[in-house]
Amino acid sequence: MEFNGYLLSLRLKQEHLPNGYPFNIPCLQSFEKLDFHPHVTFFTGENGVGKSTLIEAMAVYLGFNAEGGSKNFNFSSKATHSELHHYLTISKSFRKPKDGFFLRGESFYNVASEIDKLDEQPSSGPKIIASYGGLSLHEQSHGQSFWALFMDRFSGNGIYILDEPESALSPTKQIAMLSKINNLIGHDAQFIIATHSPILLAYPNATIYEMANGKITKVKYEESEIYRLYKSFLDHPKRILDNLFSANP
Repeated sequence: MEFNGYLLSLRLKQEHLPNGYPFNIPCLQSFEKLDFHPHVTFFTGENGVGKSTLIEAMAVYLGFNAEGGSKNFNFSSKATHSELHHYLTISKSFRKPKDGFFLRGESFYNVASEIDKLDEQPSSGPKIIASYGGLSLHEQSHGQSFWALFMDRFSGNGIYILDEPESALSPTKQIAMLSKINNLIGHDAQFIIATHSPILLAYPNATIYEMANGKITKVKYEESEIYRLYKSFLDHPKRILDNLFSANP
């Protein structure tokens, strides 16, 4: 049977939206329905347009811990997530995921600490860290710990919500991550990713939503602002730098 994803669409309950953050972010006021790709859906855009806020709200709506981790994680170092999840509706398919993870780069340290804490407690089963490569994530570099998560923890048959996963990864690792994503998709995985990376955004046939000018718009890879910006710079770095420096002596 063809895999059509676990999450089908996202709706915003626009009636009776409160005032204030995050409902005063234009991109989070304007959309009614967004359809998810069965494999990979990207959200991209400048800082401050609401990407991470929307990704976080989706994760919390689905039962993930607001600071990241699987649905089994129940810790909280500081309650900072918004109330946006109360105003979302996510349509799901009949398929039930067996795995899932919410990666939030800014609080991944807290996830690593929680794993160490839980593994210190008596248990008859294997340690949690065994699913992350066996070595404490705090005993690895930031990039190594992220990579251990991708390579060892994600197993397929699940939903993976990633907020700017490229933040700790070199370009080489980002390219390798595309291969891992493709492998997991072959094992019925679905990804929702917020990113600034033109490398990750290049995953073929993905749905790309660009958040800009107060709207969330579906775009093709070559139409995205991040692609056009990087391509322009790499094609003409000297010209762009000369213009930049002459305008800001």
